[in-house]
Amino acid sequence: MQIKDIMTWNVITVPSDMPIMEARKIMETHKIRRLPVVDRGKLVGIVTLDRIIQTGPSTATSLSIWEINYLLAKMKVKEVMEINVHTVTPDASVEQALASAQSHKVGAMPVLEGGKVVGIVTTNDFVLKLLNTSLGIGKPGTRLNINNCNQAKNIREVMDIVDKQGLKIVAAHTIPPADEVQNGFSLHVDTEDASKLIKDIEAKGYKVKVVSR
Repeated sequence: MQIKDIMTWNVITVPSDMPIMEARKIMETHKIRRLPVVDRGKLVGIVTLDRIIQTGPSTATSLSIWEINYLLAKMKVKEVMEINVHTVTPDASVEQALASAQSHKVGAMPVLEGGKVVGIVTTNDFVLKLLNTSLGIGKPGTRLNINNCNQAKNIREVMDIVDKQGLKIVAAHTIPPADEVQNGFSLHVDTEDASKLIKDIEAKGYKVKVVSR
């Protein structure tokens, strides 16, 4: 899967000379927390709702509320934006992009193609469009964790059972060992009654646990 498969294409951008309160209003209206900053078609930074909120004077200030509002109204996006922006291309793999976001500790990356901003990918995109799909979150059916089933021959054996019962696979992935639990295999199938499936899998020597979805 590539970034173009999960990113937001119709991205809203703002110029660096926009007042920060106007940028904040755009974020609140569209329920977003980040805006790429573009001047003359070129990405020059990114501004976040958190940085705008943190821009206000200290609570110990002697300024009046009218003076504070006056100062904030004059501030521009370029005064609070992050200029060291980590970007990604539409053809980058989601694994590559996610690794980059984690290593740089950023929650969003503008997507550039030919030097132009064509979209943005955020933590929510990775979770909602990638993780949810991979885990089958929100989909009907039954999720099973099968212990000691992470080798190709083991998974093939389980899949043969699923196939013989005419079930469809909603999601499937291996489970790394944790808390002294052996490597396993997570299987989400499209039936609410997986009793026969569990029985047949356990008959092959595997331990099966039904997991809440």
